[in-house]
Amino acid sequence: MKQATDVFDPGYGAAPPGYRLPSETRVGGVALQVGRLERSLAYYQGVLGLRLLARDEGTAVLGVPGSDEPLVELHERAGARAAPAAGRLGLYHLAIVLPDRPALGRFLGHLATLNVPAGMSDHVVSEAIYLRDPDGLGIEVYADRPRSEWRANGRELVMSTEPLDVRGVLAAGAGAAWTGMPAGTRMGHVHLHVGDLGRAADFYHAALGLDRVVWSYPGALFLSAGGYHHHLGVNTWAAGARPAAEDEARLLEWRLVLPDAAEVQAAAESVAAAGFDVAAEDEDRLVSDPWGTRLRLRGA
Repeated sequence: MKQATDVFDPGYGAAPPGYRLPSETRVGGVALQVGRLERSLAYYQGVLGLRLLARDEGTAVLGVPGSDEPLVELHERAGARAAPAAGRLGLYHLAIVLPDRPALGRFLGHLATLNVPAGMSDHVVSEAIYLRDPDGLGIEVYADRPRSEWRANGRELVMSTEPLDVRGVLAAGAGAAWTGMPAGTRMGHVHLHVGDLGRAADFYHAALGLDRVVWSYPGALFLSAGGYHHHLGVNTWAAGARPAAEDEARLLEWRLVLPDAAEVQAAAESVAAAGFDVAAEDEDRLVSDPWGTRLRLRGA
């Protein structure tokens, strides 16, 4: 098994005790269950600016220019109940990262034109806008600050939640019109409600092989590969809640893309060795965390 020391040290973070995901690891797309496909398509295309890649009965696949990789798959379950505001174990938000601050400024101006309500935060490593889709599912749209501006406190990367410089972000957009998610947009991270941070670390850090990057944020843990600020956030802010039910709007699965099939197999073997179930689907491997959130491991 590949050991944690096989991958470079970004100068912060805590490597897992055994297998460590390669630094090239990234988040792929997400699959969501929604109550009305047409309503969701209007939102994900008209508000977010994703483009339709494919459509079948009850399913739509959306992405961005210059790539055929799905970012969001929408699966209709007619009459599915909206996600409750108090949260369910599972999705807290999916997070789409734009290529730069000017794109975030154009997006923010677009939301203002549509009069779409949004939350906004400065996380030191990134600037973020928060939304909820028509089914109540959380969405973050953000832009990273350059890594040269990130800083660490000992081995922990500094992240915080501060007011967003709204005027500065809008000014970066230079008044240009929003024409949809630009090329280079990708799924930056996924953030989950979990029942216990220790059990989440056992699964995502010790078994799967993500580095711990931020661990003193109240009620949350942030993990990544390759020194990114986070590919995954987990929190206990919905402690006591149950997992999302089959008849509710919810996250069906999220995906991690590894460099090749050999790394997919190595990660799956590490998860299995820790006592968690692993299923095969062609060259993909499917695993679920202790609260039933499904993760697909896929080669690039």
